[in-house]
Amino acid sequence: MELSTAPGDAVAVLAARLEAAVLGLPPKDGVGVFGGMYLQVTEAVGRRLGEDGYFRGPAEVARLSTLFAERFLDALAAPLPPACWRPLLALRRHPGILPVQFALSGMNSHIEHDLPLAVVDSCLSLGCAPEALAPDFHRINDLLAAVEDRIREELAPLPQDLDVADPLLHLLGSWSIDAARDAAWVSARMLWDLRARPDAYAAAAAALDRSTGMVSRCLLTPLGEMSRQRPA
Repeated sequence: MELSTAPGDAVAVLAARLEAAVLGLPPKDGVGVFGGMYLQVTEAVGRRLGEDGYFRGPAEVARLSTLFAERFLDALAAPLPPACWRPLLALRRHPGILPVQFALSGMNSHIEHDLPLAVVDSCLSLGCAPEALAPDFHRINDLLAAVEDRIREELAPLPQDLDVADPLLHLLGSWSIDAARDAAWVSARMLWDLRARPDAYAAAAAALDRSTGMVSRCLLTPLGEMSRQRPA
């Protein structure tokens, strides 16, 4: 994306690419579940880009959004995707995994791993430090929180009599988008500080990839049958 491209137009193109990537996937396909949610977030960002004053740097937001999404799209096409994406791609059609688990696992992989790298890529492309992107990075949190709440309600409507020890309730309470984005910002700052040391940067990025993948796999623990087999 060139900075001369209107930010809203750039994100509209991005939304079309995401839609094409998940178009036609079966309703219960884990990639489709996450991709559909991600498309909603991207469209929300695009709408806000059309509002004067919502983002401090609309062009920078569009650049970050594009580089961010490309990591997910590249993972879908890669012969050997990053470790953080392998659990979702390998288990995307597992019948015992609930749709909300696919959504949370995808968000974890994308936010905890792809986002820090996309921030660094954006800063290198724009010729700025992460602090220049910080206000809009945190502004997006409000959009993501609203979408996450809606997605949880749509994908995992919980019965009122759900036991506090139910595995699904435990899983839903174990992951937070706010905490994930806070961690992503810390990781981005760390990677930025390591940018002049290629070996250290590569090692840190690889460790982040592996650790993110472990959490994503845990979020995909099959619960479909377990959550329905509650005592009478």
